[in-house]
Amino acid sequence: MKKTHIVAIIIIAIAIGAIISTLADSSTYATFSVAAENPTHTYHVVGKLNKEKPQDYNPAVNADLFSFYLIDNSGEEHQVHLQKAKPQDFDKSEQIVVVGKMKDGSFEAADILMKCPSKYNNPKDDMKAVTSQR
Repeated sequence: MKKTHIVAIIIIAIAIGAIISTLADSSTYATFSVAAENPTHTYHVVGKLNKEKPQDYNPAVNADLFSFYLIDNSGEEHQVHLQKAKPQDFDKSEQIVVVGKMKDGSFEAADILMKCPSKYNNPKDDMKAVTSQR
């Protein structure tokens, strides 16, 4: 066998190993009930903020802890503990995706993704609304 063939086989083996390791480590979208059944796995849970329940963020005590209640797409509600500061424009978000694991009846989130309606509005519609108010 030529040296180039050996090098090519090694590169292919490394690539296959990298692909398999990323697939095994990736998280999936789920509901709170699925996340509760598998507390060792990381999941993306999609839902909406329950604005009727309290949000707890006290930066003087712990700047890296924000708690709120989220209703997932199946209608199940749980408290979420985000291990980060409260995101800007959090209350304006249309949809929230939390990334983490279930632990003792609450969802421990390491990250959060938000869909804010202002980012998806048509700028021309915003200008029409402003000019019609004058």
